[in-house]
Amino acid sequence: MSATAPRAWQRMLSGRRLDLLDPSPQDIEIADIAHGLARVARWNGQTAGPHVFSVAQHALLVEAIGADLAPGRTRMQRLELLLHDAPEYVIGDIISPFKAAIGPSYKGVELRLMAAIRQRFGLPEPDEDEVRLVKRADAMAAHLEATRLAGFSADEASAVFGHLHPAAPEAQALIEPWPTAEAQSRFLLRFQFLASVS
Repeated sequence: MSATAPRAWQRMLSGRRLDLLDPSPQDIEIADIAHGLARVARWNGQTAGPHVFSVAQHALLVEAIGADLAPGRTRMQRLELLLHDAPEYVIGDIISPFKAAIGPSYKGVELRLMAAIRQRFGLPEPDEDEVRLVKRADAMAAHLEATRLAGFSADEASAVFGHLHPAAPEAQALIEPWPTAEAQSRFLLRFQFLASVS
């Protein structure tokens, strides 16, 4: 008799029962992603002000920076930018040094969730140019957040994330932390716009 495969069920607010070890695309809902990301704090919540800077806001910032770096991207390619951290709606924003220490066990969960998210929303696997764009936009967003919100000096942020290139005013305007409900709503509205057929 074979052993039963381990499960790690998470009950989502939509009513879905998501298995984090073997996620099904049918159990992925954008409303759950928006709700979760708006409540996951970047920088472990160690930012000034009455509101945290959420992963939902970070995603919007990365999408805006990526669109500025590479004009002419399709809505689907911009959706890749917006959803690049989507698995964190259930596994949280684990800082990079900790991810590296955990190793493949964490990365495997993240990759399986991202694969289910891609399948659910019809996102193809990104090509090398898209991967590079996401990484560059993500680093630029992190540099802005670090210096504007998390107390880093410019030199400290550059040592970790690389030197900052000027971001468009539209991106700069996204740095101010919002109330949770606003972050959730704006993320969801942006997803709906990018996912719509142009």
